Amino acid sequence: MWTYILRRLLQAIPTLLIISLLIFSLLYVTPGDPVDLILGTEDGTVSEEQRAVVEEQWGLDKPFLIRYVNFVVNACKGDLGTSYATNQDVFDSVMTRMPATLKLAAFSMLLALVVSVPLGILAALKHNSIWDSLATALATVGVSLPKFWFGLVLMIVFSLRLGWLPSTGSAELSEGLGTFLSYIIMPAASLALGMAATQTRMIRSSMLDVLNQDYVRYARSKGLRERVVIWGHALKNAMIPVITVIGGEVGGLLGGAVVTESIFSWPGVGRLMMNSISKRDYPMIQGITLMLCISYLLVNLLIDIVYAWVDPRIRLDKKS
Repeated sequence: MWTYILRRLLQAIPTLLIISLLIFSLLYVTPGDPVDLILGTEDGTVSEEQRAVVEEQWGLDKPFLIRYVNFVVNACKGDLGTSYATNQDVFDSVMTRMPATLKLAAFSMLLALVVSVPLGILAALKHNSIWDSLATALATVGVSLPKFWFGLVLMIVFSLRLGWLPSTGSAELSEGLGTFLSYIIMPAASLALGMAATQTRMIRSSMLDVLNQDYVRYARSKGLRERVVIWGHALKNAMIPVITVIGGEVGGLLGGAVVTESIFSWPGVGRLMMNSISKRDYPMIQGITLMLCISYLLVNLLIDIVYAWVDPRIRLDKKS
């Protein structure tokens, strides 16, 4: 297992290099003078002497390849540069906001599973019934609704109309479970909507396939309780494709958090990304994108490891 993990980590290095090159290249050709952004001037009043000093200080006078190599070398040391807008270290700024984003993502995933697993199982057990049709219809609606629109609807209903929940901001668990849930439930529900819908359809389809397998029929023929058959035999084997979907949705979850965090003023990386884009803070955009890509690769590695735990038929040998 450790050999497999090490091999996957080594395979991620070329991927990260390609991603970093694409990010650096796109921002390099983006319109806008970095010197004007650093000095806060947009009218071209910067003198040549000032421009030369700023370019030398920030390394902007060097060729593209040298700047990219310096960026990669510094990134390996944990240095992602300095923000144009705040003059603060990018890595420290991202890591300060990352816990809030991970907290929101984890709660959204948990909420999606709490909804999708019972609904998907019910749809499979009641195949071709009214419950199956209702679950399929709800899943279709959930996939179709945009996350940002659903978030705004939640805000209008539960904050403006009913006054039950705060519309913006965040809270820590140390402030009380009720306070924490009141702040996180709406942004988490907004992110969980699409995931829950996709997972419901996948669990339904996978459960229908597993319930027709011989080992499930054999378990029932032994007189095992239906609850044991469903939860102990069928569901565990049906979760393999679902885990694959969950791993693929992590990228969409982090990407969706950019808009959702801005709507609900959640102090995470997504909101920081939106602020950086509006200010054209290139180093911050580079750092956030690279950190999110690393998080995505690590989650996919974790998903591959979970495969072996869920399904013992999967073996991570030297050839895998």
